Formats: sequence, structure tokens, C-alpha cells
Amino acid sequence: MADRFFPNDLPPFMEETTLEEATSSQTPIPHSLTSLLSLPYTTLTSKLQVSALHLKQSVVNETWGSSGNRVKDYTLYTGVLGTAYLVFKAYQVTKNVDDLNLCLKIVKACDSASENSSRVTFICGRAGVCALGAVIAKHAGDERLLDYYVRQFKEIELPCDLPYEVLYGRAGYLWACSFLNKHIGKDTIPSTHMRPIVDEVITSGRKLAHKGRCPLMYEWHGKKYWGAAHGLAGIMNVLMDMELKPDEVEDVKGTLRYLIKNRFSSGNYPSSEGSESDRLVHWCHGAPGVTLTLVKAAEVFGDKEFLQAAEEAGEVVWKRGLLKRVGICHGVSGNTYVFLSLYRLTGNKEYLYRAKGFSCFLLDRAQKLIAEGKMHGGDRPYSLFEGLGGMAYTFLDMIDPQVARFPGYEL
Repeated sequence: MADRFFPNDLPPFMEETTLEEATSSQTPIPHSLTSLLSLPYTTLTSKLQVSALHLKQSVVNETWGSSGNRVKDYTLYTGVLGTAYLVFKAYQVTKNVDDLNLCLKIVKACDSASENSSRVTFICGRAGVCALGAVIAKHAGDERLLDYYVRQFKEIELPCDLPYEVLYGRAGYLWACSFLNKHIGKDTIPSTHMRPIVDEVITSGRKLAHKGRCPLMYEWHGKKYWGAAHGLAGIMNVLMDMELKPDEVEDVKGTLRYLIKNRFSSGNYPSSEGSESDRLVHWCHGAPGVTLTLVKAAEVFGDKEFLQAAEEAGEVVWKRGLLKRVGICHGVSGNTYVFLSLYRLTGNKEYLYRAKGFSCFLLDRAQKLIAEGKMHGGDRPYSLFEGLGGMAYTFLDMIDPQVARFPGYEL
């Protein structure tokens, strides 16, 4: 199991020092990682921003500049829409209009590439193209383009055999609806449009859970997954943003309690129903993605049991979350969001310190470890969800923790 992650030898907590204190200290100069952790927050985030913008340019060069604008993979997950998402984040931080214009070009190419796609979700389908396109158009002040992307979004048809999970299923489409309503305006996608899909999700979940101990259950490729990408945690995360009936709210709560009750003794969560393999501490499978969902539940329902369970899952991520992978889906970048999310919920500065710890680990060591073959850079090494694009995005999100959100999962 330990071969999946680096031992976490970060100090449990370090107070920040001023540059003057660090310079005048008589103690030996600490290791660079420790030195980063002790920096004043604004000084550290300046370093993270410089690194992120450098990485962003490499990502653009590798995924867009070398392609001649011919898009093969348009998705947010591993494709050039992920590049647009990163560049848009950079624009939000720096207000560099060149980044905004580049976003518009990339999304336009993704729009053409996804026109006949049967994939309909935010992270892996056309809904992501149209939703992100609308938000970027709004920032650019282009009402015509905004209307175009919203209209295109509303024309997306969901296949009858669509699964229910986040990456490829109904939950992933509903999340895109919520994303539009948050960033464009309430009822951009009306509840009357979403409600029939919610009905299908609830009805199917109850049917598969019939006479089971869990109120809702779903299958993807024959397995009853629990995690954020393909299973219960992800579907519950999306349902909590929907207008639910009282009995549906109780089913969501009951499903989350079922997960908590049946977690491993280590505090980690199985990847699927009946699995006894306590190995995965990823956003897609295991404690990190479940933590984000439990934080959402604590916010929405105000129940202390969900807050406690979120914090307990966060401990697993602190102990076993320095994965030998860089990405957002199943790497250190994604696991950093666990602590950002817990910090926003609780205001506890120890969680912000832990987010600093993981991001400083990446800043100090990731590219060296990748070059040495000791860390996996991702099958698509410049992508948002598997590679350096995600690391750059995480660095930019560290600048203002209050607005940091896991891409495609936290609103």
C-alpha cells in the first residue's frame, strides 16, 4: 500500500515567519520545503503564481500551440477544454486579456470538435464545452456568444442508456446545469428542465437499492461504486444542489450515513460495494472525493455528523495523500483540495497549513520526482485532470482559498 504514496514527513504545523525573522535567525537554513512552509502566505502564493503561470504556458504550448488548433480530445478531463479552464483561471487571477481571448479560441475549437459527440457531461462531454463557453463569453462581454452557448447547451440530448455517475452520466450533466446557474444567473437552466433528470436518478437509485441497507444505489460497468467520479459520493454531491423533496433529502442523508458507517477501520472508503481493498486515496476513489461530498453535506444540512466524518476522512488524506502522482483526479493536486474545502468550512488554519504543505511539496519536488521516474506525471502529462495542468490550477487556487473549488466538482 505504501508504494502508492510518499511518507508524509511534513511538520504537523508551522507558524509563518516574516522574511526579516528568517533572515536574522541564527538557526541553520532549513530544507527548502520547510523554508517554503514558513514563508508568509502572500510570499508563498507569489511563488506559486509564478510557477503556475510558467506551467500554464507550457501546457498551452504542448496541448494547443503544437496542434495547429486541430482538436482530437476536447474534454476537460484530458483534453484542450482543460487547457481553456486553466487559462481562464489565470485570467481571473491576472486579468490578462490575452488569456481571455485565448480561452474563446480554444472553446470555439472544442465546440466544433464536440458538435456530434454523444458525451454529455461537464468533465467529459459537450455540456462542459457549452457551459464553460457561456461563462467565458459573459466575462468577455459578448452577449451574442453567451446566448449561443446557452442555446447549444439546451439542445444537448441525453441518451436513454446514460449512466448516473459524474464523469459520463446524468449527474455530470446536472452539475453542468448548476455551474451555469451559478455563473450566468439563477434559472439559466430552469428547475423544470432538471427535475425530470433528477426523478430518473432518484427512481433508479431506489430501484437498485430495493431491500438494501442503503437508500440509493447505482452501478457503472457492473460495479456499485462509492467514489466521486463514478459512484455514490459524486451523485450525492450533485443531488445536494438540486431542489429535492423531503423524502429525497432523507435518502441522500441516509446514503451518506451508509457510506460513513461502512468505511474501512482506517477511515478510508472502499472504491465499490463489497470491496476489501483499502488502497486508493484519490478524488475518483476513496477518502478525498468523499471528503468533498461530506463537506458539502455539512454545509447544506448543518449536521455535525457530516462535519465530523469529513474531518476524519481528511486525516486519511493527510496521512496517505502525498500520492506518487501529480494530477487532480488521482494525485497530490486533487488531494490538496480536501484541505482547502475543510478550511473554508471550518476556518481552522491548520487545514490551510495542510493545503500549503501539499502544494509546497508539489512546488518543491514534483517536477524533479517526475524527471527521476519516482512520480507519475500522468498518461496525458499536460492535462488538467492527470498532469501538470492540474498542478498549475491548484497553485492558482491557493492564492485565494475562499474561492478555490475542485474543477468540475465543487461549485
